[in-house]
Amino acid sequence: MAVEGGMKCVKFLLYVLLLAFCACAVGLIAVGVGAQLVLSQTVNQGATPGALLPVVIIAVGAFLFLVALVGCCGACKENYCLMITFAVFLSLIMLVEVATAIAGYVFRDKVISEFKKDFQKQMQTYPKDNQTAVLLDRMQRDFKCCGADNYTDWENILVPKDRVPDSCCINVTQSCGLHFKVTNINTEGCVEKIGGWLRSNVLVVAAAALGIAFVEVLGIVFACCLVKSIRSGYEVM
Repeated sequence: MAVEGGMKCVKFLLYVLLLAFCACAVGLIAVGVGAQLVLSQTVNQGATPGALLPVVIIAVGAFLFLVALVGCCGACKENYCLMITFAVFLSLIMLVEVATAIAGYVFRDKVISEFKKDFQKQMQTYPKDNQTAVLLDRMQRDFKCCGADNYTDWENILVPKDRVPDSCCINVTQSCGLHFKVTNINTEGCVEKIGGWLRSNVLVVAAAALGIAFVEVLGIVFACCLVKSIRSGYEVM
């Protein structure tokens, strides 16, 4: 039995929210992939809270997209079971997103700590590993920083001691880091600079997850209203 009256409006609004969920799902996947790419270049991957957060974000985004499709089919066919499934799964996704947002905020300093240890370890292999050298040079050039804490971190790594990687120079040229002048290089450490960037982005992701969770609450409410209407239709029949 087709829904009538005010439920048609609820059904229309649910379709709009389902489109929004699909867009949010794609956005979450994009954010997760971007975070994974950044962390893969700055932090050694392992079963740590910082490394697992992007994976959770990608998984939630993919699952949200599938659940949105289930909700679309349920609303279109006015199927009681599909709408119940949609409401239950959407509730689970909302809880996971809130937990992920909280975890992102709580473990933001843990990510920075891991990054600092990995950066210092990679600095030790800089002179003998070309791949590491390219990675650190790119980070120092992009973030306009030098060393982990500051440029003096390179003193006991590169020979001669009055040398830093060319990527530390304000104007990067061949051998500009040899016998450098402090006024010609970026003196701030990469841990603080990149750490600040990571913190701000973690907060953005956490805020976005909480915002999406609020929209999902509306989706759950509309789905429950539609379920009640469908059920009333069955009872009348």
